[in-house]
Amino acid sequence: MKSFKEYAREIILRRRQIRNLSEADITKNKEFSRSGLNRWMFSGRDPVNCSSRYYSSHFNVRHTGELTNKVLRNIPEFVKIVEVGPRDGLQNEKGIVPTAVKVELIKMLVASGLPVVEATSFVSPKWVPQLADAKDVMQEIRDINSARFPVLTPNLKGFEAAVAAGAKEVAIFASASESFSKSNINCSIEDSLIRYYDVVLAAKKLSIPVRGYISCVVGCPVEGKVPPSQVAYVAKELYEMGCSEISLGDTIGVGTPGTVIPMLEAVIEVVPIDKLAVHFHDTYGQALSNILASLQIGIATVDSSVSGLGGCPYAKGASGNVATEDVVYMLNGLGVKTNVDIRKLILAGDFICRHLGRTSLAKAAVALSKVNACVSKL
Repeated sequence: MKSFKEYAREIILRRRQIRNLSEADITKNKEFSRSGLNRWMFSGRDPVNCSSRYYSSHFNVRHTGELTNKVLRNIPEFVKIVEVGPRDGLQNEKGIVPTAVKVELIKMLVASGLPVVEATSFVSPKWVPQLADAKDVMQEIRDINSARFPVLTPNLKGFEAAVAAGAKEVAIFASASESFSKSNINCSIEDSLIRYYDVVLAAKKLSIPVRGYISCVVGCPVEGKVPPSQVAYVAKELYEMGCSEISLGDTIGVGTPGTVIPMLEAVIEVVPIDKLAVHFHDTYGQALSNILASLQIGIATVDSSVSGLGGCPYAKGASGNVATEDVVYMLNGLGVKTNVDIRKLILAGDFICRHLGRTSLAKAAVALSKVNACVSKL
């Protein structure tokens, strides 16, 4: 047991360490605090007491032991993140976000290094008025060549409007649940696949890639549990009609690794794993664990939304998507490359949250901001 004097001596030494922080470090911190971020919060300062001990989410040495090898051996070296915030996130907002704000958000997301940003949707404004400015958004980002901007197209009419607006990549959305398909797109699964075949055929003629979404891959707000075989059936149909990538979505966020893994195993039997992506909502706080399980199987594409924006207007109880900031932080800790600068990503999240008048749902962003606030007081 340490005496009171020994504890007091340690506290005094700790305070001296903090006071002896170099003037250069403090100046550097003040420079970045003006924009809400600073280098210190990403350089490894202790998030609890802001001491001189260093931490980092980056895992620099992979496969360091037998146990590590068993856990991480199938995780890809690089993971592509598909940012869905500007579309899947903002479509769920009650208010209409101005076009200029959407465009600025997209530019900030691209500046962070995200390779794919789902820009908008060419769904009828009657059903999704929040994205009625799709044509205007596409016009403003037409000259950005450093990222891809897929847009959602529900039918051939939407596809033609997207192409006319300059879209170079589109996405279609089916469901693994019959009930949800009827409530979301007003038709059965089979009818939706027939509709999408026409879209894919038209896209092929123009050499436009088509991404396929499947919703309710583990659970449905109406039917409950969704059989993996049903997900595999829809995925196979989309792949065989020509979809270049298929995103498997847990629309209401009920999945756990125990339900996600059997679903993935069933789909991998009929669709090559390199053609698959995962899309998890965080309703029950399971999104990151589900992503990790997917990575361990070999999935290398993950959908996410800046600041955890989103939900589904047609799925009762569906909360936001998993936050891109949290996904990047976890991947950094696994030693997985994403080419995404988390500092710039948090700035983008802060920008849209300020406009929406809310705090970020990204736990990593909130925690790192607290570190920043702590250091700024020194």
